[in-house]
Amino acid sequence: MNITIHRASSRGHANHGWLDTHHTFSFANYFNPERMQFGALRVLNDDKVLPEEGFGTHPHKNMEVVSIPLKGRLRHGDSLNNSHTITRGEIQVMSAGTGIQHSEFNDSLTEPLEFLQIWIIPDRINTPPRYRDYDITPLLKHNEISTFLAPETDISIMQQAWFSWAELDRGIEREYQFKGRNTGVYIFVIDGEIKIGDAILHSRDGAGITDTETVSIEALQNSTVLLMEVAV
Repeated sequence: MNITIHRASSRGHANHGWLDTHHTFSFANYFNPERMQFGALRVLNDDKVLPEEGFGTHPHKNMEVVSIPLKGRLRHGDSLNNSHTITRGEIQVMSAGTGIQHSEFNDSLTEPLEFLQIWIIPDRINTPPRYRDYDITPLLKHNEISTFLAPETDISIMQQAWFSWAELDRGIEREYQFKGRNTGVYIFVIDGEIKIGDAILHSRDGAGITDTETVSIEALQNSTVLLMEVAV
Protein backbone atom coordinates (compact mmCIF):
# COMPACT_ATOMS: atom_id res chain seq x y z
CA MET A 1 0.00 0.00 0.00
CA ASN A 2 1.25 3.45 -0.95
CA ILE A 3 -0.06 6.35 1.16
CA THR A 4 0.55 10.09 0.76
CA ILE A 5 -0.60 12.22 3.68
CA HIS A 6 -1.68 15.85 3.38
CA ARG A 7 -1.94 17.48 6.78
CA ALA A 8 -4.66 20.08 7.32
CA SER A 9 -2.03 22.70 8.16
CA SER A 10 -0.23 22.11 4.83
CA ARG A 11 -3.19 23.13 2.69
CA GLY A 12 -3.40 26.37 0.78
CA HIS A 13 -5.40 29.04 2.59
CA ALA A 14 -7.13 32.27 1.66
CA ASN A 15 -9.43 34.52 3.67
CA HIS A 16 -11.42 36.92 1.51
CA GLY A 17 -13.58 38.17 4.35
CA TRP A 18 -16.82 36.68 3.05
CA LEU A 19 -15.00 33.41 2.25
CA ASP A 20 -12.50 31.49 4.36
CA THR A 21 -11.17 28.63 2.25
CA HIS A 22 -8.56 25.86 2.38
CA HIS A 23 -7.28 24.11 -0.74
CA THR A 24 -5.96 20.54 -0.57
CA PHE A 25 -4.76 20.85 -4.18
CA SER A 26 -3.44 23.78 -6.20
CA PHE A 27 -6.23 26.29 -6.77
CA ALA A 28 -6.51 30.02 -7.49
CA ASN A 29 -3.50 31.75 -5.88
CA TYR A 30 -2.30 28.57 -4.18
CA PHE A 31 0.13 26.68 -6.40
CA ASN A 32 2.12 23.65 -5.34
CA PRO A 33 3.56 21.53 -8.18
CA GLU A 34 3.49 18.48 -5.90
CA ARG A 35 -0.18 19.04 -5.07
CA MET A 36 -1.88 19.38 -8.44
CA GLN A 37 -4.35 16.52 -8.14
CA PHE A 38 -4.89 12.93 -7.02
CA GLY A 39 -5.68 11.08 -10.22
CA ALA A 40 -8.98 12.44 -11.51
CA LEU A 41 -9.56 14.33 -8.23
CA ARG A 42 -8.52 17.87 -9.17
CA VAL A 43 -9.98 20.13 -6.44
CA LEU A 44 -10.92 19.61 -2.81
CA ASN A 45 -11.82 22.95 -1.26
CA ASP A 46 -13.01 23.36 2.31
CA ASP A 47 -15.13 26.53 2.20
CA LYS A 48 -16.71 28.67 4.92
CA VAL A 49 -19.07 31.39 3.67
CA LEU A 50 -20.60 34.23 5.68
CA PRO A 51 -24.39 34.71 5.77
CA GLU A 52 -25.93 36.01 2.52
CA GLU A 53 -22.54 35.84 0.79
CA GLY A 54 -21.31 33.49 -1.91
CA PHE A 55 -19.86 32.83 -5.32
CA GLY A 56 -21.49 35.00 -7.98
CA THR A 57 -22.39 33.64 -11.40
CA HIS A 58 -19.33 32.25 -13.16
CA PRO A 59 -18.61 29.69 -15.92
CA HIS A 60 -17.28 26.13 -15.93
CA LYS A 61 -16.56 23.74 -18.77
CA ASN A 62 -15.67 20.03 -18.89
CA MET A 63 -15.52 19.42 -15.15
CA GLU A 64 -17.59 17.36 -12.72
CA VAL A 65 -18.42 19.36 -9.59
CA VAL A 66 -19.73 17.77 -6.39
CA SER A 67 -20.73 20.02 -3.48
CA ILE A 68 -21.31 18.61 0.00
CA PRO A 69 -22.71 20.89 2.75
CA LEU A 70 -21.33 20.25 6.24
CA LYS A 71 -23.19 23.05 8.04
CA GLY A 72 -25.79 25.57 6.94
CA ARG A 73 -27.72 26.07 3.71
CA LEU A 74 -26.16 26.05 0.22
CA ARG A 75 -28.21 27.78 -2.51
CA HIS A 76 -27.46 26.92 -6.13
CA GLY A 77 -28.50 28.70 -9.31
CA ASP A 78 -27.44 28.07 -12.91
CA SER A 79 -27.95 28.84 -16.59
CA LEU A 80 -30.14 25.72 -16.94
CA ASN A 81 -32.72 27.51 -14.74
CA ASN A 82 -32.07 25.31 -11.72
CA SER A 83 -32.50 26.95 -8.32
CA HIS A 84 -32.20 24.72 -5.26
CA THR A 85 -31.07 24.92 -1.63
CA ILE A 86 -29.52 21.92 0.12
CA THR A 87 -28.29 21.17 3.65
CA ARG A 88 -26.20 18.49 5.36
CA GLY A 89 -27.27 15.04 4.21
CA GLU A 90 -27.77 16.30 0.67
CA ILE A 91 -25.32 16.81 -2.19
CA GLN A 92 -25.35 18.54 -5.54
CA VAL A 93 -23.74 17.11 -8.67
CA MET A 94 -23.01 19.27 -11.71
CA SER A 95 -21.53 18.20 -15.03
CA ALA A 96 -20.24 21.34 -16.71
CA GLY A 97 -19.75 19.64 -20.10
CA THR A 98 -19.92 22.09 -22.99
CA GLY A 99 -20.41 24.94 -20.54
CA ILE A 100 -22.57 26.11 -17.66
CA GLN A 101 -22.83 29.27 -15.58
CA HIS A 102 -23.67 28.88 -11.92
CA SER A 103 -23.69 30.60 -8.53
CA GLU A 104 -23.40 29.20 -4.99
CA PHE A 105 -24.59 31.24 -2.00
CA ASN A 106 -25.16 30.94 1.72
CA ASP A 107 -28.96 30.91 1.95
CA SER A 108 -29.02 31.94 5.62
CA LEU A 109 -29.38 35.47 6.96
CA THR A 110 -27.56 34.61 10.19
CA GLU A 111 -25.70 31.28 10.07
CA PRO A 112 -22.38 30.55 8.34
CA LEU A 113 -22.18 27.93 5.60
CA GLU A 114 -19.52 25.22 5.48
CA PHE A 115 -19.24 22.97 2.45
CA LEU A 116 -16.79 20.89 0.45
CA GLN A 117 -16.30 21.84 -3.18
CA ILE A 118 -14.92 18.90 -5.18
CA TRP A 119 -13.89 18.88 -8.84
CA ILE A 120 -13.36 15.66 -10.77
CA ILE A 121 -11.79 15.56 -14.25
CA PRO A 122 -14.33 13.82 -16.52
CA ASP A 123 -13.55 10.79 -18.68
CA ARG A 124 -15.38 12.37 -21.62
CA ILE A 125 -15.68 15.99 -22.72
CA ASN A 126 -18.22 18.29 -24.35
CA THR A 127 -21.23 16.44 -22.98
CA PRO A 128 -24.51 18.33 -22.37
CA PRO A 129 -24.33 20.20 -19.04
CA ARG A 130 -26.56 18.96 -16.24
CA TYR A 131 -27.33 19.54 -12.57
CA ARG A 132 -29.05 17.43 -9.91
CA ASP A 133 -29.22 17.38 -6.14
CA TYR A 134 -29.81 14.34 -3.97
CA ASP A 135 -30.80 13.40 -0.44
CA ILE A 136 -28.20 10.76 0.43
CA THR A 137 -29.31 10.12 4.00
CA PRO A 138 -31.24 6.91 3.09
CA LEU A 139 -27.96 5.47 1.75
CA LEU A 140 -25.87 6.18 4.86
CA LYS A 141 -25.51 3.63 7.67
CA HIS A 142 -23.96 4.49 11.01
CA ASN A 143 -20.67 2.70 11.74
CA GLU A 144 -20.41 1.56 8.13
CA ILE A 145 -18.65 2.86 5.02
CA SER A 146 -21.62 3.78 2.83
CA THR A 147 -21.18 4.42 -0.90
CA PHE A 148 -23.53 7.12 -2.17
CA LEU A 149 -22.11 7.93 -5.63
CA ALA A 150 -21.06 5.26 -8.12
CA PRO A 151 -20.93 4.60 -11.89
CA GLU A 152 -24.11 3.40 -13.54
CA THR A 153 -26.32 4.42 -10.62
CA ASP A 154 -28.74 7.31 -10.25
CA ILE A 155 -26.04 9.28 -8.44
CA SER A 156 -23.01 9.24 -10.75
CA ILE A 157 -20.63 11.51 -12.62
CA MET A 158 -18.78 11.42 -15.94
CA GLN A 159 -15.93 9.40 -14.47
CA GLN A 160 -15.20 6.06 -12.83
CA ALA A 161 -15.66 7.40 -9.32
CA TRP A 162 -17.12 6.12 -6.06
CA PHE A 163 -17.82 8.45 -3.12
CA SER A 164 -18.44 6.98 0.33
CA TRP A 165 -19.30 8.41 3.75
CA ALA A 166 -18.48 6.94 7.15
CA GLU A 167 -19.62 8.08 10.58
CA LEU A 168 -17.74 5.80 12.96
CA ASP A 169 -17.90 5.61 16.73
CA ARG A 170 -14.64 5.48 18.67
CA GLY A 171 -13.09 2.02 18.54
CA ILE A 172 -14.94 0.93 15.38
CA GLU A 173 -12.77 -0.47 12.57
CA ARG A 174 -14.05 -0.94 9.04
CA GLU A 175 -12.47 -2.11 5.79
CA TYR A 176 -12.93 -0.30 2.50
CA GLN A 177 -12.82 -2.56 -0.54
CA PHE A 178 -11.69 -0.89 -3.76
CA LYS A 179 -14.44 -0.96 -6.36
CA GLY A 180 -12.62 -0.08 -9.58
CA ARG A 181 -9.50 -1.04 -11.50
CA ASN A 182 -6.53 1.32 -11.78
CA THR A 183 -8.00 3.51 -9.05
CA GLY A 184 -6.89 5.09 -5.82
CA VAL A 185 -8.88 6.36 -2.87
CA TYR A 186 -8.52 9.78 -1.28
CA ILE A 187 -9.64 9.82 2.35
CA PHE A 188 -10.58 13.15 3.94
CA VAL A 189 -11.27 13.37 7.67
CA ILE A 190 -14.11 15.81 8.26
CA ASP A 191 -14.15 15.40 12.03
CA GLY A 192 -12.40 13.19 14.56
CA GLU A 193 -9.27 11.05 14.35
CA ILE A 194 -8.64 7.82 12.46
CA LYS A 195 -5.84 5.32 11.97
CA ILE A 196 -4.85 3.80 8.63
CA GLY A 197 -1.99 1.35 8.99
CA ASP A 198 0.60 3.19 11.05
CA ALA A 199 -0.71 6.62 10.04
CA ILE A 200 -2.95 8.72 12.26
CA LEU A 201 -5.12 11.32 10.56
CA HIS A 202 -6.79 14.21 12.37
CA SER A 203 -9.66 16.52 11.42
CA ARG A 204 -9.21 17.94 7.89
CA ASP A 205 -6.18 15.76 7.15
CA GLY A 206 -6.27 13.87 3.86
CA ALA A 207 -4.52 10.80 2.49
CA GLY A 208 -4.22 9.43 -1.04
CA ILE A 209 -3.90 5.65 -1.16
CA THR A 210 -2.92 3.44 -4.10
CA ASP A 211 -1.41 0.01 -4.80
CA THR A 212 -3.80 -1.95 -2.63
CA GLU A 213 -7.25 -3.50 -2.85
CA THR A 214 -8.43 -2.75 0.68
CA VAL A 215 -7.95 -0.08 3.32
CA SER A 216 -8.69 -0.57 7.01
CA ILE A 217 -9.93 2.49 8.90
CA GLU A 218 -10.03 2.57 12.70
CA ALA A 219 -11.78 5.41 14.51
CA LEU A 220 -9.66 6.64 17.42
CA GLN A 221 -12.41 9.16 18.22
CA ASN A 222 -15.96 9.54 16.97
CA SER A 223 -15.17 10.40 13.36
CA THR A 224 -16.74 11.45 10.07
CA VAL A 225 -14.82 10.51 6.94
CA LEU A 226 -15.30 11.09 3.21
CA LEU A 227 -13.73 8.56 0.80
CA MET A 228 -13.32 9.36 -2.91
CA GLU A 229 -12.16 6.52 -5.14
CA VAL A 230 -11.13 7.77 -8.58
CA ALA A 231 -9.09 6.75 -11.61
CA VAL A 232 -5.37 7.36 -11.08
